[in-house]
Amino acid sequence: MTGLGAITPIGLTAAELWQNLNAGVSGVGPITLFDPDPLPVKIAAEVKGFDPTKYLDAKTARRLERFAQFAVAAATQAIADAGLTIDESNAERIGVVFNTGGGGVVRVVNEALVYEHKGADRVSPLFVPMMMPNIGACQISILTGVRGPVITATAACAAGVQAVVDAWRLIRSGEADVVVTGASESALTPTAFAGLANMHALSQNNDDPAGASRPFDANRDGFVFGEGAGALILEREDHARARGATIIAEVRGGALTADAHHITAPSPEGDGASRAMSRALKLGDLSPNDVDYVCAHATATSVGDAAEVTAIKRALGANTTVAVSSPKSMIGHLLGGAGAVTAIAAALAVRDDRVPPTINYCTPDPACDVDVVPNESRQTRVRAALANGFGFGGQNAVALFAKP
Repeated sequence: MTGLGAITPIGLTAAELWQNLNAGVSGVGPITLFDPDPLPVKIAAEVKGFDPTKYLDAKTARRLERFAQFAVAAATQAIADAGLTIDESNAERIGVVFNTGGGGVVRVVNEALVYEHKGADRVSPLFVPMMMPNIGACQISILTGVRGPVITATAACAAGVQAVVDAWRLIRSGEADVVVTGASESALTPTAFAGLANMHALSQNNDDPAGASRPFDANRDGFVFGEGAGALILEREDHARARGATIIAEVRGGALTADAHHITAPSPEGDGASRAMSRALKLGDLSPNDVDYVCAHATATSVGDAAEVTAIKRALGANTTVAVSSPKSMIGHLLGGAGAVTAIAAALAVRDDRVPPTINYCTPDPACDVDVVPNESRQTRVRAALANGFGFGGQNAVALFAKP
């Protein structure tokens, strides 16, 4: 891993994200993107102050949905951070794997309303390309000239970590020397909020937005809906060293599994998640004792957090003392984009020997009896870290990072 980029509720670069994660800064606040009055949930983790014209000309920016703008911005940052030059000599050996959970769902909702209220002739002729989930990845390719594999998987909330795993596989298979990878999401629509609220998945702690996202805490009451993107540059080690790149961390392994259990709920025994962690370690030729940090998926749902703790214990040992924390306590749940930010946090923990905290942790839950790094970041040895991403439908993705 040689470059990072991020557009998040607590930072518009990877450096800002990392600084604020370790400072315990919350990005949750009142919803401003639309009028939330009809909804029971009135808080979200919105990206604030983002200007797409820093990365795109005005015309192109208007033709891209917000999730795709985020993807281009994060990828542009990551390419610059890696000091990577893309030209005719290497464009065919560089790929893009950039995932999402829903893609242009905001455009689908808006154009459906246009059709209903204004008629068919008022629907945008760019509706289909604007709503396509792969448009973020394709736009990265178009803007940079990358001509290797361009891939998008819509893997719900596992999408971000799956992107890293699939990018790692592309490089290991010899299909690419470098991959621009990550994930992006911006799906903050009234319809999505209504559906998730009716599912009882969202926190309704409207009076205390900054304290609403409480992973692992006994009083957690659901996740906070967020938006954002993360991007990473992965490349073959010899390629990176030959061009004098700064190596942030090494991707040692990754694995994908399925629960085959339920459309929204995780397996309570943590079967699929634990198998993904164990397979990632096996592929990376590391043991559970080599892992010092798990950057958890933990969204602050009652069932999900407990199942993940069970999975961690199954994979790493029932008496494990590994540090486990959740960035979602600060940035909310970015759905498809979440895993990319999780991967960034795990890699930077390895680089800096620092574990970001789980904020808003006040009341221990016996079902989540692991070291959740409560409320303050911790300077400690991090030889290797796991990044977890789990999605509706029972999809599990885990990436393993270690010092190079």
